[in-house]
Amino acid sequence: MKGRLLIVDDEPHIVKTMTIGLKALGYEVTAFEDAETALKEIDKDVFGEKQFDVAFIDLMMFPMNGITLMQELHRRLPELTVVIITAHGTVDTAVTAMKLGAYDYLQKPFELKELAAFVERVVASHKLQEATHRTNEILTTNTTYLGVLRMAERVANSQLTVLIEGETGTGKELVADFIHRHSERAERPIVKLNCAALTEELIESELFGHVKGAFTGALKDREGRVEAANGGTLFLDEIGEMSPSMQAKLLRFLQSHEFQRVGENETRYADVRIIAATNRNLEEAIERGEFREDLFYRLSGVRLLIPPLRLRREDIIPLAEHFIASASQNGIAPKLSETVKTALLEYDWRGNVRELENAMLRATVLAGSRASVERADLPDHIGLKSASSYDDYKPSSNGMQLKSLDEVERDYIAQVISKTSSLEEAARVLKIDSATLWRKRKKYSL
Repeated sequence: MKGRLLIVDDEPHIVKTMTIGLKALGYEVTAFEDAETALKEIDKDVFGEKQFDVAFIDLMMFPMNGITLMQELHRRLPELTVVIITAHGTVDTAVTAMKLGAYDYLQKPFELKELAAFVERVVASHKLQEATHRTNEILTTNTTYLGVLRMAERVANSQLTVLIEGETGTGKELVADFIHRHSERAERPIVKLNCAALTEELIESELFGHVKGAFTGALKDREGRVEAANGGTLFLDEIGEMSPSMQAKLLRFLQSHEFQRVGENETRYADVRIIAATNRNLEEAIERGEFREDLFYRLSGVRLLIPPLRLRREDIIPLAEHFIASASQNGIAPKLSETVKTALLEYDWRGNVRELENAMLRATVLAGSRASVERADLPDHIGLKSASSYDDYKPSSNGMQLKSLDEVERDYIAQVISKTSSLEEAARVLKIDSATLWRKRKKYSL
């Protein structure tokens, strides 16, 4: 069942056509030919069994019109997404309905193919909003990512350390915030430290604090991030960039929760839950002698792998619309043209959600007061198939564009994962065992 739909239209042939067509496409459809009957039947549903996803409401009905019905439905079902059905001559009124709470409008007459695409987009947007509500602003309907969030919620109240892995821009910090919000430590702070942003000399002071005179510029005693996070959560971003000497000091803290400020002999204690994140393959870093194996195991009480945006393409358009809505100054966000949607879906997004957000901020500025974002508002390299892989292609001596064997394997595995329903199925298609697939996903950050 792809979604629960409510249809209210006083034209019987419209009701019949939509009901038959949408049921054939896998939707559960409840339809009425007048607003009053629809409200009475919904009111009978006192136990909330009819929690519709999307309602399609005709604008010009009598005696109760579509806007009034929409307002009544929103009082009863506040999470309901409403689409206004309108004829050509009433488009302006439909736009007014959107300002009053309608998601969009559907103009009559329409073909079944057009209706199918429209309904699929609206239902996807509705489910995204549901997921957003459940996950508190992590925008996804991707089953893999939702599985990660379910695991994050399950371990939130434990004292286990968490290692969040994923490419740059996938939202690892958002997942750390999510875990903290769902933990018993939520009333205490989550304190963050980017391990790649500081020199080795500064990071110890930032982490554990220092006393006056400990080094040049230490003009007074200062507590570190560990003390500031006492009773709460400490998020260590880019943990793979930490120097070997600092790795040893962090390991000692993880073992005992005891530390000393720089330049001080007094041993202090902090009750801190550690969440770390990395965009590096730490297992390969261990093999190269760049990361301590014992620290890796201390940090990875639970490992969460955030899927890259190119492997959750169902999130691209809803995320883009969300970023445009957030960036719009006048409260009326421009729509994405079909050419823009195609361009966004064909791009690989190696910078992930962060790159998409930046592209949409730019597009919103360039679109200005126009009703839609057009292809020219996007950066030039977005929209060409695999265009973001331009840095993955290496010119050969004869001018051909060639990929390395690792790059070919990575792209093929990513393609198989995206086209199969589970990792077990992907492993069967690839003719490798699940453990091998896990190692290759880790190797290629998939």
